[in-house]
Amino acid sequence: MKKKKKPDLVVWNEEQGYYQKSLTYGSNVGAPAIQLDDVVGWKQSAASEVNKQFSTKFEELKAEYESLVEEYRWNDLIFKAEYNFKPVIGEIYHLYFKGDGKIFLSLIAPHEWKMEYIGSFKLSSTQKWKKVKATKRK
Repeated sequence: MKKKKKPDLVVWNEEQGYYQKSLTYGSNVGAPAIQLDDVVGWKQSAASEVNKQFSTKFEELKAEYESLVEEYRWNDLIFKAEYNFKPVIGEIYHLYFKGDGKIFLSLIAPHEWKMEYIGSFKLSSTQKWKKVKATKRK
């Protein structure tokens, strides 16, 4: 027995028969046309906004990284410097060049003598040296 073919515009299947009411969209020729939203403008503005956020976050991370690298370099320089005392947390110490080019840490402030001054630092409770004042290195 040959089945009668239904036209394409009729919502029909063998299990449910005509089932247009269960659809969330119109299924006949007289139904309103399905129109897709124009998302191109939204995509462009949303992408632009997200790119600004990524760019801002990247710049923040870059600045934080550069600060961390600078802090690491100062700490490395101070821990490699010569000194014959145990630094006290919270006190300010001064870093100098010796005449032979070596670096040393001192309690003596730069205005109290004529040594080549590098910078002043304070030892924090986390054993990190925090820059209080530093000159530009040549």
